[in-house]
Amino acid sequence: MGKIILRLDRVMADRKISLNELSEKVGVANVNLSKLKNGHVSAIRFSTLEALCDTLKCQPGDILEYDPDGE
Repeated sequence: MGKIILRLDRVMADRKISLNELSEKVGVANVNLSKLKNGHVSAIRFSTLEALCDTLKCQPGDILEYDPDGE
């Protein structure tokens, strides 16, 4: 079974933005963004994904990746 991999940490590093700064700009609690960044979530709201993409100037596919092998 496949698996969704979160690449928020990579996008943040590319944009040189800290978790605290992203949290303030997106309007999502630091602890929730930390869980998202570390892949410890089972869902993400479209509104959160939209805010992340807007702030980071990226596409959803830059943050989410599908691994068909689930590794």
